[in-house]
Amino acid sequence: MIKVIIAGFKGRMGTAAVNMVFEDDTLALVAVLDPFAQETSFKGVPIFTDKADLVGISADVWIDFTQPSVAYEHTKFAIENGFRPVVGTTGFSETQIAELLALSENKQLGGLIAPNFAIGAVLLMEFAQKAAKFFPDVEIIELHHDKKKDAPSGTAIKTAELISKVRPAKRQGVSDETEMISGARGADFEGMRLHSVRLPGLVAHQEVIFGANGEGLTLRHDSYDRISFMSGVNLGVKKVMTLDKLVYGLEHLL
Repeated sequence: MIKVIIAGFKGRMGTAAVNMVFEDDTLALVAVLDPFAQETSFKGVPIFTDKADLVGISADVWIDFTQPSVAYEHTKFAIENGFRPVVGTTGFSETQIAELLALSENKQLGGLIAPNFAIGAVLLMEFAQKAAKFFPDVEIIELHHDKKKDAPSGTAIKTAELISKVRPAKRQGVSDETEMISGARGADFEGMRLHSVRLPGLVAHQEVIFGANGEGLTLRHDSYDRISFMSGVNLGVKKVMTLDKLVYGLEHLL
């Protein structure tokens, strides 16, 4: 039995994660964390409002779907206290990821930070990297619900990072391009452009659009419901039990 803590259990992703744990007989929810909770228990599971109170609790995995402002401290806390982190919160800097990786290696503790837990989204990133070898001109459009705080999304950034490994940095468009309104061309990542859309009714969607002389290629993934992420979360919870360090990206576990 894998004992699980969930931070951010009241959010939409946290709620889906709670249901996933309850529905899996090999997992047990032993604690949940929410700094604003008024009640002391949830479906028989103790609620904690301060992560410091979780020190010493018997648990194996820390699932985190909170906010970018606290995700780094939560992940660091989890590793320091022997909880294997499975983190879907985005917004980590490269420096923070490097620090957490070093800490996990020192502790010889497995963990996972994944910008996206949907298997289809991971495949999209893999396909995009393969396509970029032949189509170096590319733009990324990510579309999310209007409550998402970080932009571009972690998935879009991860996609761009994977593409950049096989694509020589190049500036797309004409050299004298002019933005009539600042930001019209999106964020610049090594010459490729990233665009963020935030609208009610959306969940998580991404298009990677490639262009070449006389042809184009569009790759798209859609998450219509947050349940689409739970197969990846479930996989992550079980796989980190066999790891001795943190990994960044669900593709490393597939």
